[in-house]
Amino acid sequence: MTREGRKLLLIASTGGHLAQLVRLQKRLGASDESLWVTFDTEQSKSLLRGKRVLHVPYVAPRDWRAMLRAARIINRRLKVEKFDSAVSTGAGLALAGLPMARKHKIPASYIESVSRVNGPSLSGRILYASRLAKMHTQHRAWARGRWIPVEPVLAEYRTAPVDLGTLPEKPRMFVTLGTIRPYRFDALVDRLLASGVDLSRTTWQLGVTDRDDLPGTVHEYMTADQFEENSRDADIVITHAGVGTVMDLLNLGKSPVVVPRRAASGEHVDDHQQQITALLEKLDLGVPVQVDDLDLDSVRSAYARATQAADDGVKR
Repeated sequence: MTREGRKLLLIASTGGHLAQLVRLQKRLGASDESLWVTFDTEQSKSLLRGKRVLHVPYVAPRDWRAMLRAARIINRRLKVEKFDSAVSTGAGLALAGLPMARKHKIPASYIESVSRVNGPSLSGRILYASRLAKMHTQHRAWARGRWIPVEPVLAEYRTAPVDLGTLPEKPRMFVTLGTIRPYRFDALVDRLLASGVDLSRTTWQLGVTDRDDLPGTVHEYMTADQFEENSRDADIVITHAGVGTVMDLLNLGKSPVVVPRRAASGEHVDDHQQQITALLEKLDLGVPVQVDDLDLDSVRSAYARATQAADDGVKR
């Protein structure tokens, strides 16, 4: 799948899609001259610091008009710059960028998100039908037809037990619900409030789930540096099952409690977070738990574990 020193057009929506593509860049053989196409967010500023970046306006899930606006921006850039290949990990931004790459005779590849355990996303299905790109899945179980399996990014992590003694009576907690709009996740907040865990030293990053009934410190959004600082300082991190957030925490050596959003409850556009939670359970990573099962035992389990990445030592 790789060749060293290639000038690539690397296309990904922010969140898990961008986090995965950053993790994959060495495998892809991306040179320093490669160009990243994504949204202008705190995450992208942090992950792509020092890299060449083309920002496009935010494309919400299934927002076809925004997708076309992004495609026009990418097309203008491809009129004046050449690339060896274009690679995308999704989501809707793949549909904006890869067809433009093919229009300019640039070979294109699509790598489906690791969260798609049971089959491709809508973007993946559309690109597969279009025959515009080589298609890759991170799950061998559904690698059929033109879907080529590749090693999943989450397989690069391992869980390690740590002996930190008993969970403090007032643990330092960090709860992060991500930044996706317009989906709230009140169920996680409500369950945690009812869990019996002392939340007086909790820092909350809520996104659009605005609340006025929480102990501790509340933030709507955070910079990447604030996110890292709060993650490192926390005894326990509780997160929604967004792939980008989970990977950020694993990279920091954390073993987070991971709670998936549910489409039926209006917490996300589909149930891919349920799939990623099932995968984490299979790989023994983090503490995956359904929102109705979130309790003090979940918190204790996370406190006794840390994560090791392939190129890192165990850290806390």
